[in-house]
Amino acid sequence: MRETPLPRPVITVATIVHRDGAFLFVEEETSVGVRINQPAGHLEAAETLAAAASRETLEETGYRVRPTALIGIYRWYSPDTCATFIRFAFAADIVAHDAARPLDAGILRVLWLSYDDLAARRVEHRSPLVLRCVDDYRAGSRRPLEHITEM
Repeated sequence: MRETPLPRPVITVATIVHRDGAFLFVEEETSVGVRINQPAGHLEAAETLAAAASRETLEETGYRVRPTALIGIYRWYSPDTCATFIRFAFAADIVAHDAARPLDAGILRVLWLSYDDLAARRVEHRSPLVLRCVDDYRAGSRRPLEHITEM
């Protein structure tokens, strides 16, 4: 008897943007309520990972960013959805901000949070990756973008 195959992992990208002691986040509506996440989303066809991270950040926050380094690659299994996510997290610098730009559907607001404020709101995080990516950023994890080969 053949078992039902598990769904393939979902490829996501996220940016860690740090400015004046605070990190850029979004508050978003999810199937389990309002959650805090980095600007993040799904890779689209024929898009590089860094370009996807820039696009998602712009769409969710109105900030144009330039990825500067790969912080890490993370695998997370969501027991709520039974989905596996592979997240590529990037450090990024702000290039410009369009405060009048409409935000993606489901994004309630943009937040700038200190590390302590983020940690205090752990129960609101979209996933354990939210704090883990910031922890790795704060620990100095930076890999050159050239470590990603895309063809």
